[in-house]
Amino acid sequence: MKENSSPERIPSWWVSLIPFVVLIATVFFVIRFFGSDSLSGASQVALLLASVVVVAISMIFYKRPWKCFEESISENIKSTSSAILILLLIGAISGSWMISGIVPTLIFYGLKVITPKVFLLATCVISGLVAVMTGSSWTTIATIGVALIGIGNAEGYAPGWTAGAIISGAYFGDKISPLSDTTVLASSSAGTNLFDHIRYMLYTTVPSICIAIVVFLVVSLMHPTAEAAHADEISIALQNAFTISPWLLIVPIITAVLIVKKVPALITLTLASIMAGVAALIAQPDIVWSISNADVADAAFSGHLPFRDGFRGIMISFYSSTSIETGNAMLNDLVATRGMNGMLSTIFLILCSITFGGTLYGSGMIQSITDALTRRIKGRTALVSTTVGTGIFSNMVTGDQYLSIILTCSLYKRLYKAKGFESRLLSRSAEDSATITSVLIPWNSCGMTQATVLKVPTLEYLPYCVFNYVSPLMSIFVAMIGFKIFEKDPFESMDLD
Repeated sequence: MKENSSPERIPSWWVSLIPFVVLIATVFFVIRFFGSDSLSGASQVALLLASVVVVAISMIFYKRPWKCFEESISENIKSTSSAILILLLIGAISGSWMISGIVPTLIFYGLKVITPKVFLLATCVISGLVAVMTGSSWTTIATIGVALIGIGNAEGYAPGWTAGAIISGAYFGDKISPLSDTTVLASSSAGTNLFDHIRYMLYTTVPSICIAIVVFLVVSLMHPTAEAAHADEISIALQNAFTISPWLLIVPIITAVLIVKKVPALITLTLASIMAGVAALIAQPDIVWSISNADVADAAFSGHLPFRDGFRGIMISFYSSTSIETGNAMLNDLVATRGMNGMLSTIFLILCSITFGGTLYGSGMIQSITDALTRRIKGRTALVSTTVGTGIFSNMVTGDQYLSIILTCSLYKRLYKAKGFESRLLSRSAEDSATITSVLIPWNSCGMTQATVLKVPTLEYLPYCVFNYVSPLMSIFVAMIGFKIFEKDPFESMDLD
């Protein structure tokens, strides 16, 4: 009995798996009962319930003091505070870049590359471009993707091929975008700087998308196509709603330069938001005015934008939802934004996930699981392969990419440190698996959503999502050859808090 009361005693690895089983079971019912609304709060509650299980087991059976959990959770919150601020800034950028006309300009010029001879290639490139600028594969697929499906059908392409090109491009763009919530979540969960994470992913992501592009190009060249009338319709609607100008591309160019120069993410994203706000006042004063005076009936814009209306319109685009009437229902969905408020559910998820992770660390359960894995995993290839396999398996059992990222990073974060590998290897491996493969699983929230939006069954488009199944294989291949993978002396990495 005295041994059981020792605060140093930690649960065995099989006991440590109980909270994960509880979480998986709870999430199963959450997804079944709440569907696509599960991330609005139900999944977060599931994480908190799993945290309660961790604390209960540890305090009742292993006499773990509450102070251990409190300190661990506090440290986790402290380590992810910058990620929360980044997410808020991403919300501000998503609104300001849209109403300023930056994203519409990019879409407008991107649509110009659609030609009958390279349709699938152009589809992949356009989807990737839009996803990079919006930071959302879901928004890209639900908007421009729907239009591209229509174009593909008109040109005689099988829906599976068109959907595969759309999804490949959208998930590529989402993965390397600093505006993506999954990218921020993976980097913060693994303890990696956001831009370091993105740059490191290029070593596996670029070869994967190149393979996909070659496949789509070859298929396009072998397929007879017709004119893409839908693209012209969207281009005209964009021109009617926004002032389209190449000068607006200065903002993303400057942003890209700041990223390359390794300017801190918070500074880069703040400057990108401010520049877009200024661009909106100059290029789209009527849109800024309409946002500012959305609640004013029977008002008309006179061409002169008062300071009060300009300031109010830009501020609203930063923090709140905006909508712009373009005359095209599909385009209206694309240019609608949610601002900082749209990031609150993701922040809610992060806070609950770091609470779960904090209780796991405070209880010693992560240490127990890591020690068991350490005895079985030898070398970087086995480590990365196991991580990738865990990400895919988590997608299958939890049915959600966010939870899969969190679980994968929480499970292996300590192990990567113990073996002397950089945290960016973990964050990349998690993204190459948990983020990318979620859309390939019919019962996953991503798979269900995209199949419904595109009206193409998951199993029908799965064989053609080249990027999505090449990416995890590329992650393992790069680990095998050891390219840009640096291993420290394990004894220098034993500070695992």
